[in-house]
Amino acid sequence: MSEKKVSRREFLKIAGIGLAATAFACSGLGYAATRQPQINLPEMNFGKENAVKKILVTYSTRAGSTAEIAAAIGQTLSQRGYSVDILPVKKQPNPTDYDAVILGSPIRMGSWLPEVVGFVKENRALLEQLPVATFTVHMLNSGEDEQSRANRQAYLKAVREWITPTEEAFFLGKMELAKLSFLDRFISNALKAKDEDLRDWNAIHTFAESVFARS
Repeated sequence: MSEKKVSRREFLKIAGIGLAATAFACSGLGYAATRQPQINLPEMNFGKENAVKKILVTYSTRAGSTAEIAAAIGQTLSQRGYSVDILPVKKQPNPTDYDAVILGSPIRMGSWLPEVVGFVKENRALLEQLPVATFTVHMLNSGEDEQSRANRQAYLKAVREWITPTEEAFFLGKMELAKLSFLDRFISNALKAKDEDLRDWNAIHTFAESVFARS
């Protein structure tokens, strides 16, 4: 897999595109530009009701890739004997119903989706009492050099303002331009993105096999 990281020139380009996109979104065409194609948001339960531990995997997605990763994590957790609910954050699941929580979001404009950050903010007091892990789905900064690691850590800045995750995972995602809003396609095309699936299912399952092992 080829390494993807952002140089200073690319960063400035992204910043310029972001400013243009923000201006466009604030115009009269903003709603139409940001409207997403219909995406299935799976709600699933795995495992037995009398399991020793019940885990919530809650997520948001724009094109469906993060939902598929959430489902894979939940299925693997159930094989460890846990009862697992997989729910989109828009369902506003109650953290007090669970023994641990996994939060997942893709990256847009260098940060988690606002609805997931909002869920964290609204439930921070409850989440602080539980083991909380996060997984971030992204397309850039896949390397292990210092700059790539720093860029990945910056993705969670808004989340860390409210909670301190016990574990964090970063997964490369899937680009499917046809499932993006006009605005997201505009940004992706400006960055010369193309349809590709970079998800490493072995890494995803490995995370699910070890998360909360010490909790």
